[in-house]
Amino acid sequence: MTATPGELLAQRPALRPGTLLSPALLHGPATVHLIKEPEGGAAFEVGAKEYFLISRLDGSRSLAEIGEEYADTFGRRLAAAHWQRLLQLLGARRLLAGAPPRPAPATPPGTPFSGTLLRGTLRLVADADATTARLHRLLRPALRAAVLLPLAGLMVAMEVLLATHLPELAADTWWLCRRPVALIAVFTLLWLSTALHELAHGVSARHYGGTVSEIGLRWRLPMAVMYCTVDNYRYLRTRWHQLAVAGAGAFANLLFLLPFLAWWAALPEGDPTRRVLSGLLLLGSLQALVNLLPLPPLDGYTMLGHTLRVSGLAPESGRFLRLCLSDRPAAAAYPRRARVVYLSYGVGSALLVLSLVAALATGLSFLLVH
Repeated sequence: MTATPGELLAQRPALRPGTLLSPALLHGPATVHLIKEPEGGAAFEVGAKEYFLISRLDGSRSLAEIGEEYADTFGRRLAAAHWQRLLQLLGARRLLAGAPPRPAPATPPGTPFSGTLLRGTLRLVADADATTARLHRLLRPALRAAVLLPLAGLMVAMEVLLATHLPELAADTWWLCRRPVALIAVFTLLWLSTALHELAHGVSARHYGGTVSEIGLRWRLPMAVMYCTVDNYRYLRTRWHQLAVAGAGAFANLLFLLPFLAWWAALPEGDPTRRVLSGLLLLGSLQALVNLLPLPPLDGYTMLGHTLRVSGLAPESGRFLRLCLSDRPAAAAYPRRARVVYLSYGVGSALLVLSLVAALATGLSFLLVH
């Protein structure tokens, strides 16, 4: 039996516990919010007006009361048909309280391996979230500002010191490249650093309320790296928490280098062990710092997206720049903030790539000459 408009507006629906709502995100010319079903359901986008309504479905307010708030904010009253469509959408996605959870997918048969010997993935732990939870409990005493801020200061001091010894580090790294055994040892340590990088993302996510769905090994021969898939980071409460999760990997990379810096500083110049450590410190620093560049798929790009509250920054910037060349009225219709963000990132990222190419060419020329 269909409810009358009065009966419908008297209802006090609520979202299912665990439903996640993101802050406002710029996506193209529109401002959107992400809404995600509990139990790892897929996320979908809604506009600002739909978010206004959905975020107020807490069971304490009737639809009529929410409608009054909506009218005061947007200057328009909603008809009962609009509420019916919205509730049908939320019901179909199992987002209303009382809806049965989505059936858990059947456990895939076979091993956690997928792909081929040349390219594939291998899941390393059965329950990644539980694994990172255990690591988080172990490391939690150190995840405080009183510990992390001094460590960050030491890392900055380390990079300043290494910058003053850059000619020595570059010469020693070139020397290292001609010694295969020592070079393999350095790259083994750098691979361990990448593993710590991924686990740091997972532990940081757990610390701030995120979840981890998978930890494994991904390869595309001859390269093989660990990965840690962090979920729900877009829904963390503050921008700072999102930035901390995204930047935790580079922090772990630099932290890994600190003991080797002390060893390097204790040895005289020209010592073979110091020269090997020079290569480790230079390559490890480049590994961490390059990862902070605001280019996809690097962590710095993710951090910039969180800072600006933008979804799909690179592709949307490319789309806006193409519109500037082919359809100026469409580009001019973008909100001012979108125009500034997309134009700045499009031009800035292009200049950054050109600068990196020039720096790489200069560095190779220096090594070849010396």
